[in-house]
Amino acid sequence: MRDDAAPIARIFVESWRDTYAGLLPVAYLVRLSEARQRLLWMREIAHRGPQDGVIVAEHEDYGVIGFCSFGPARDRAVGYEGEVYTLYVDPNHVGRGAGHAMVRAAFARLYAEGFKSAVIWALKGNPARYFYETEGGRVVAERPGAVAGKPVREIAFGWADITPAAGARVR
Repeated sequence: MRDDAAPIARIFVESWRDTYAGLLPVAYLVRLSEARQRLLWMREIAHRGPQDGVIVAEHEDYGVIGFCSFGPARDRAVGYEGEVYTLYVDPNHVGRGAGHAMVRAAFARLYAEGFKSAVIWALKGNPARYFYETEGGRVVAERPGAVAGKPVREIAFGWADITPAAGARVR
């Protein structure tokens, strides 16, 4: 899994530059570093606990084409137990099912750890909002934030019951 840090870093940088152009300062996006992200993701992967994880989506011809990290919700005040922290797909592979598969896999893992609900935070204006809504997420909260010193708004997409999305059976 630590070998995945390099492709994760590449996808992170490419996705941020693609997704957040016009939402975040250009100078910030240009300065994003794959080398720095690789080190951060090596550390992140190594320090995963029993209730959180990192999933990668792979294509037989292209290798790693997406990644997702998840665990306990960082802001329990919103009312959701689990959280998908990151979900990025290589811009050249968006719309081919990798994001859907990773959300389902993350929800399955969260459900297996006892979480019944989940949330994903995204920058307001992020075009991925339509993906989250298609996946069944509903806007449940909004909060102020900052990226590169620029004030931003974040919105939360919530799933009150991840059982169906996780593919789990209910008795």
